[in-house]
Amino acid sequence: MSGAKLAQFGKQHIAKGIGRSTELVIERGQGSYLWTVDGKKYLDLTTGIGVTSTGHNHPKVVKAVQDQAANISHAQVNLFYHKPMLDLIERLKPKMPSPELDTFFFANSGAEAVENAVKLARHATKRPNIIVFQGSYHGRTLGTMALTTSKTIYSAGFGPLIPGVHVAPFPYHQQWAAHKADPTKFDAEWCVQESLNQLEILLKQRSHPEDTAAILLEPVQGEGGYVAPPATFLQGLRKICDKHGILLIADEVQSGFGRTGKMFAIEHTGVTPDIMVMAKGIASGYPISGIVSRKELMDRQPPGSMGGTYSGNAVACAAAKATLEIFEEENIIENVNARSEQFFNAFRAKIPALLPEGITADIRGLGLMIGIEFLNAPAGSASKVASEAFKLDTLVLTTSIYETLRLIPALNISKEETDIAIEKVLASIEAAFKA
Repeated sequence: MSGAKLAQFGKQHIAKGIGRSTELVIERGQGSYLWTVDGKKYLDLTTGIGVTSTGHNHPKVVKAVQDQAANISHAQVNLFYHKPMLDLIERLKPKMPSPELDTFFFANSGAEAVENAVKLARHATKRPNIIVFQGSYHGRTLGTMALTTSKTIYSAGFGPLIPGVHVAPFPYHQQWAAHKADPTKFDAEWCVQESLNQLEILLKQRSHPEDTAAILLEPVQGEGGYVAPPATFLQGLRKICDKHGILLIADEVQSGFGRTGKMFAIEHTGVTPDIMVMAKGIASGYPISGIVSRKELMDRQPPGSMGGTYSGNAVACAAAKATLEIFEEENIIENVNARSEQFFNAFRAKIPALLPEGITADIRGLGLMIGIEFLNAPAGSASKVASEAFKLDTLVLTTSIYETLRLIPALNISKEETDIAIEKVLASIEAAFKA
């Protein structure tokens, strides 16, 4: 059956509520490339939204999965310990931002892990409220869509949402009215201080510190636009949390596992969270997520209060362990930083000349979490760029409510593949703004 006919079958029988950026029917992947059932090859700069961190079907991950599936595929966490999970924890512990983060709980998806982080924070503090930030994305389950503020589509029509969630400003300075009016006077650091001031006001007006369990944020906003705030913002949050006995939760679902050039994005700031959420790139495409915290916090929860049928699945744990081994054997972090420099140098040198007068580009991000926002551009500009890239057999995504393109290549993308990606993206931008 052709790809077109298969896509039509899918459209007829898969839930309409799933948004989809293409009509492609994918048959296989290898490294930075995907092939459709019709045999067409695409350069993949989406990696399943940051999931296939070591590329598609890395042979070491494939072998680990095959070996584990032949041994035991499901050793349910509420019944047993299993060796793949224990081996994974042994590998993970040295990678944590701090030795204090030494106790783990594994789940399946990022949203599930976020919900478990909130459960832990509420139970450990005996406080109900959670503070999130404008532009955040933490999931679209019934619980997490109350925490997500990047787009209303994720929660529209599903209310009432869970109570006790309060939203504070995020220092996305490019979209602050004050910064637009006077970028020199109201710079990024001014926006940081104003965001922290507004947070202190929120704690006085809407959520008393003694009612506030946690402040939850992405160290680099994902669906909000690939916005990395200055380190001073995270440092200021840490001080506020310490002052009031509030827990700081870092949602590293999209920014973790080497994506930003460090194992976790929060390491760029020197801040240690109380709870950290992990998912996506942890297992090179296999469904596993987790939270990590201090043992004294985790031990406050009674047995039976955490769990799940597939939590910490043995095959997914084996894939995650293999992924971490690849990080060490292939110097993945070093490659991320080298390829990041390659991307950013080329984009900052060449993109401005491709844009019409009056339109500029904010080329931002960390590591291989790359955002390109087209400022003062007509609505739909970023989608046009993505469409032009598709014509060049290259897959890219947009993000946020603004005109922003995001690139999420495999962390082991080669220098030569990066050159090709740069060429394709530049050609797509040029074509989109000429049209």
